[in-house]
Amino acid sequence: MTAAPTLAAPRCAAYDDDFYTWTVQQAALLRAGDLSALDRENLAEEIESLGRSEFNRLASFYRLVLLHMLKWEHQPNLRSRSWAISIAAHRQHAIEVIADNPGLKPRLDEALERAYRHARLEAIAETGLPASAFPETLPFTRDETMSRPYSFE
Repeated sequence: MTAAPTLAAPRCAAYDDDFYTWTVQQAALLRAGDLSALDRENLAEEIESLGRSEFNRLASFYRLVLLHMLKWEHQPNLRSRSWAISIAAHRQHAIEVIADNPGLKPRLDEALERAYRHARLEAIAETGLPASAFPETLPFTRDETMSRPYSFE
């Protein structure tokens, strides 16, 4: 006598082999209430990954704000309207990410500090100035980062 086949195995695409199909199937199982057939471990990891991606998205917008602030501060002769617009636009993106994800509020300083480390390296590369020209720690408060006026008239 052979063992009865399991229902979950044939219905579920392997997480590592076909991620798209896996996501569609997991969503269908969840909507159907078939919780026992869910790939719980990978599903939990993906949900956590979604949260991390929102944090990373915020840090990325902060990075662009800080990059142009650093360039503005260290290259006054190259200031441009596009830098001022980039600062304003990416500030707005950051505000929207925070509004959509209020749970990020306790981590705003962490995101800003992470962003600064990357912005500093990019500023060194883009300006050609020595690393010593840029402080190793964030030289702006969060409030300054998000509200210091920049305009090019």
